[in-house]
Parts: sequence; structure tokens; C-alpha cells
Amino acid sequence: MSPSPRDPREARATGLDTPLSARRRRIPRLSPNPDAFGEWTEGIARFMGTPQFLLWMTLFCLFWVGWNSYGPEDLRFDSAALGFTALTLMLSLQASYAAPLLLLAQNRQDDRDKVALREDRDRAERNLADTEYLTREISGLRLVLQDVATRDYVRGELRGVQEDLVDELREAIREEVRAELRAEAAGPAAAEPAPKAKQKPKKKAKSRDRDGTRSEAEDTGTTTLAIIAAQEAAEEAAARDRAGEGTPGGSHAAPRGEGPDA
Repeated sequence: MSPSPRDPREARATGLDTPLSARRRRIPRLSPNPDAFGEWTEGIARFMGTPQFLLWMTLFCLFWVGWNSYGPEDLRFDSAALGFTALTLMLSLQASYAAPLLLLAQNRQDDRDKVALREDRDRAERNLADTEYLTREISGLRLVLQDVATRDYVRGELRGVQEDLVDELREAIREEVRAELRAEAAGPAAAEPAPKAKQKPKKKAKSRDRDGTRSEAEDTGTTTLAIIAAQEAAEEAAARDRAGEGTPGGSHAAPRGEGPDA
């Protein structure tokens, strides 16, 4: 009885199409700490780029050449006749290791630069967003402040109200003075109810004097108005006298209280 053939799947399990991770490694994989190894390589790369490294390397080469050229023949380890082959090999080995170390340090620096650029980009985006937000807020505040009364606007309105009040007060005082002068010119009979009308302006004047709100400009205006009203009353009285003299029998003397009853 012939043996059964092997399953093709089992045959392919060890073929080239199988991923490497599925196979068992005979040699353990070296996995050093990348941070520690990177710091070590960066330290070496930084030291190799300093003047101290060049100075020590120059002293080492001079000592090597001087010892193998002028030292005891029994103690020489590199032949000068062969062109210092050992020194050449050592320098080549040092250069072959220096290049990868520099590349590793450069890669780590590139990674740091990428992280710094990403952080700078994020910070710039946040600053841009904050700036746009503040710009919108300031624009909103400007729109709101357009409807708010400013100090100059309030002062202008108060000044206008004050001027209106002053004008009304002057007109009222002018009317009162004219009424008083007309009452005095009309005669003692018409002047009897005048004290009631006179009490109000006196009280107003007292109250204004008590509160201290009456200014010098208002007093001057009131005096001028009183003079004008007195002149108008005098003109009216003169006109009445002329009209009375033209009537027969001297009827103009009656309104002034010169009749027989007086």
C-alpha cells in the first residue's frame, strides 16, 4: 500500500509565499532601545564634529607614524615600508562607522524637526482661529456700539434741552413782565388782581435764587427784556394819553383816577 501524498497546503507552508513573520527565526532578532542607541549615536556624532576630535585624531596619527618610524624596531607594529597599512585600515574602519552614525543622528534630527514643524503648524492654526474669533467679536461689538449713545451725543442732547428750557424760561419771564407793566399802566383798578399774578414769579425767582441755578446770562437777558417791556408799555401809555387829549371833555383823566371821586 503506497503512502498517501502530502497535502499541498502543508507543502506550501514552507515555501517562499509564506510571510517571514510566520516562520521561526533561528537567530534572535536584535532590538536595542532606539532612544538610548539614538542618544549614544548623537553623542558620538556631536563629538566628531568638534575641534577636540580633530585635535585628538591628529595627535593619534602623529604618534602612530612617529612610533613606527623612529621607535625601536622590535616594538614597531606597522611597517613604514608598506605605507602604514594598519593605520590606513583603522582610519577606513573609523570612517565606515562614522558615516552611519552621522546618518542616524541626522535622521533623529529630522524626526525632531518634523515634530517641531507639526507643532508650529498646529500653533499657527490655533492662533489663526483665535485671531478670526477675536476679529468677529470686535466687529460684533462695533455693530452694537453704533446703536449706543456716546458721550458727545448725550452732551449734545443735554445742551439742546438746556437751550430749549432757557428759551422757554425767557419767554415766560417776558410775558410776565409785559403783563405786569400793562397792569400798572392800566390803572389802580386793573392792578388790584395783579398781586396774585405777581406771587408766582416772585416764588420762582426765590426758588431759582435758592437753588442757585440762575446764571448771570439769564439775569442779563431778563433785565433787557424788562427794559424792552417797559419801553413798550411807556409807548402804549403815551399813545393812550394822546388819544385821551383828542376826545372832548377831558375823558382821558378818568382812567388815571383824576375824577371827582378821587
